[in-house]
Amino acid sequence: MTQAWDELDRELTLWSREGLDLPLWWRDDDAVAPTEALGRLEDLAGELGMPVHLAVIPHSAVAELAETVSQSQHLLPVVHGWAHVNHAPTEAKKSEFGSTRPVDEALNEAEQGIERLQQLFGPALRPMFVPPWNRISAAMLPWLAGLDYAAISTFGPRKRVQAAPGLLQINTHIDPINWHGDRSLLDSGSILTPLVAQLQARRAGSVDRTEPLGLLTHHLIHDEGVWSFCETLLRRLLDGPARPWRFDERIT
Repeated sequence: MTQAWDELDRELTLWSREGLDLPLWWRDDDAVAPTEALGRLEDLAGELGMPVHLAVIPHSAVAELAETVSQSQHLLPVVHGWAHVNHAPTEAKKSEFGSTRPVDEALNEAEQGIERLQQLFGPALRPMFVPPWNRISAAMLPWLAGLDYAAISTFGPRKRVQAAPGLLQINTHIDPINWHGDRSLLDSGSILTPLVAQLQARRAGSVDRTEPLGLLTHHLIHDEGVWSFCETLLRRLLDGPARPWRFDERIT
């Protein structure tokens, strides 16, 4: 949809004219092992000079993934829940760390997750918790910092900078996949129109302009349409006011 791209370009031009910087970050979910798709993700990140925060499923992650990450300058491992298992009731939206689980049980798995990935990745691990399906019980948030987490990431504009004391909120905002359809690329207008609206709101100061704008991808299920769209979008943003952002905090 050319019109949607044109609208994005116009908005990015306004950002540049006003001297505004757009922090841009990239999160990719569900990594467990080296694959051809992961190699393609790393190659694209290298071409763009964009770090990818790789959300790794601790229960299933293999040592070979840690070796691959250690050889990359662009893959930054973060914690993706524990086993990516749905614990929600049948009628509810999927979640691994939802409000229907006992908090102690959920926190125990979050702790197992960071400990397992510390063993695999060592100091390369970023202490960010990414709950599967982007859902988490509010009752867990005050306790995550005590488990060595320094940030949490879900989806949608954040309501506050800190989700809880010591826990930075860094969300994603753009998801190109048609999850309720064929799991291919959404119509570009369905992705770009809300993105332009969000950029307009940020520029006007009605929403938090300091939160990094986040692209959410899932390399394991990308088809050519999704790969192409993501590359085009990232190049468009980086050619404009966007600047790559990375979560540099480490576990101490």
